[in-house]
Amino acid sequence: MIRTLRHSLILLIAIFVPLFTVGQNRKAPTKERGTDEATFKALIEQYYAAWNTGDPEKASPLYAKDANLIFYDIAPLKYKGWAEYDSGVRNVLGTFASAKFVPQQDLNVTRHGSVAWTTVTWHLSGKKKTGESVDMDGRQTAIWENRSGKWLIVHEHFSAPLQ
Repeated sequence: MIRTLRHSLILLIAIFVPLFTVGQNRKAPTKERGTDEATFKALIEQYYAAWNTGDPEKASPLYAKDANLIFYDIAPLKYKGWAEYDSGVRNVLGTFASAKFVPQQDLNVTRHGSVAWTTVTWHLSGKKKTGESVDMDGRQTAIWENRSGKWLIVHEHFSAPLQ
């Protein structure tokens, strides 16, 4: 009888513990998630406003400055560290008479503790110094790290699909 009771108790635990655990893992909307969306929407708006000035110095406060960080851009393929990114992007932007990047309304934010990543598509309208018009769509993925209460980009992939 004690043996049957013990088996029944074990069976009940085996059934109810997983059910309780599954219910606990469900991700309901939280105040924190809403705050993340608002925080990163503002950061993305700041990011595009800064780059639309054509001056990497304006975007600089959004980036971590570690020398070993990798940033992918449309041209060239990659930059290592902010100093290389700053210098290289100045050359690319210098070929434009005007350029305006507009983030689309598809921002996605995922955060785990002090690391977050954002994805968004963008549209570029511009004119090269040669007179050539530029009209293209692209995508951006950024990995952000919260350092001393400030979100900084520690990796970025900025690209356009082949036409």
